[in-house]
Amino acid sequence: MKKTASVSINTSLIAKGMQFHGDLHFAGVLEIEGEVIGRIVAFDDATAEVRVRESGQVKGLILAPVVMVNGKVDGDIYCSNHMELAAKAKVVGNVHYHLLEMVLGCAVDGQLAHRSSSELTQLIQQLQQKTLE
Repeated sequence: MKKTASVSINTSLIAKGMQFHGDLHFAGVLEIEGEVIGRIVAFDDATAEVRVRESGQVKGLILAPVVMVNGKVDGDIYCSNHMELAAKAKVVGNVHYHLLEMVLGCAVDGQLAHRSSSELTQLIQQLQQKTLE
C-alpha cells in the first residue's frame, strides 16, 4: 500500500463586509473579500499567498511571495515569486515583482519594478523585520 503525503495549507479569510485595521501577519493563503487597512506581511514562507478578490480592498503595504489581485490595492506590493493582476485589479502604488502576469483591464497607478527573486526575498525580509519592530 502506498503512503501519500498529506499537504495542508491554512486559509484565512477576510470576508465581504468585514473590515480589519492593523498589521496582519499570516502563513498559508490569505483571501481578502472585505477590507484591510494596514500592512499585510507573510511570515518567511515560500508558499504564502495573498488573494485580493473582486470585492476586496487593501489600504497598505503587501509583502508576500505570491500575490493575486482582482480588487483594489492602495499601497506598494512586494512579491518575490509570482504576481497576478486580474481584469478588475486596480493598484495605486508601486509593484515590485519577479514574475508578473497582467490581464487586459487591470490598472496600475505607480511604477512596475522588476527585480530578481533573491533581491526581492532579501528586501521583503528587511521590510518584515521593520514591521515586527
